[in-house]
Amino acid sequence: MTISGFTIIRNGNILGYPYLESIQSVLPICDEFIAVVGDSTDGTRESILSLKSPKIKIIDTIWDENLRKGGQILAQQTNIALSATTGTWGLYLQGDEVIHEKYLDNIVKAMHKWENDARVEGLLFKYKHFYGSYDYIAKARQWYRYEIRAIKKDPGIYSYRDAQGFRKKGRKLRVKTVDAEVYHYGWCRPPKEQQKKQWAFHKLYHSDEWLKKHVKQTEEYDYSTNQLIEKFTETHPMVMKSKIESMNWEFEYDPKKTKISLKDRFIFGVEKMFGFRPWEYKNYKII
Repeated sequence: MTISGFTIIRNGNILGYPYLESIQSVLPICDEFIAVVGDSTDGTRESILSLKSPKIKIIDTIWDENLRKGGQILAQQTNIALSATTGTWGLYLQGDEVIHEKYLDNIVKAMHKWENDARVEGLLFKYKHFYGSYDYIAKARQWYRYEIRAIKKDPGIYSYRDAQGFRKKGRKLRVKTVDAEVYHYGWCRPPKEQQKKQWAFHKLYHSDEWLKKHVKQTEEYDYSTNQLIEKFTETHPMVMKSKIESMNWEFEYDPKKTKISLKDRFIFGVEKMFGFRPWEYKNYKII
């Protein structure tokens, strides 16, 4: 059995993506790692080369600025990376996703367990979504709890929609759950970097006219928007240590000032009590 890690990234430095940490978090269990690097202007490619790992293979691409509907450029780039993998399994991480080292053995064991079971097409990972700072995680229903991040080598499998998950011939993949979590740091940046990321992110989905109407023209992102979040009391992946220690912004959260709809509070209460989330979208089929 062999494992191919793969990811896509463009202008990861200027947008504050922990993409180097992401790659390093799974590199120990990968036989190769495919990094599809878009036409960056901030030294992203050079930063990946600085890791000096013979496992890493860079594919240079130019992003089509016309693919701005529904984030389809993300799936297109992901499929380029996926097609270049050679392993029995593909282990996919986006540039703001990191795996804690405590889960690496679990991932490898699950891959070995289901390697020869033709029913199983992928592995389903849990998620922690950090919001505002490294000390809080988002819990509201718009934050997905699970997603496929490991898939078997199969020419019929492709990145779906905006690269959140995968499909095969239009249907959901059959998956098994794995005792591992993805630490998602997409909403955990200094306010200035987060505002730049917001603009760049929405540009992948919408026109310039939409951006002007819906994305605030401010220098810093306002994290004070209403979010249902909880204090994070566990440890972060070791590869994130220096980034967290260099955190140079403040985030304050006052639950008394947070206004959450009754529906969200109900869903959160049900989930906390029973582990079940009503009306949850599932881009997979657990078998």
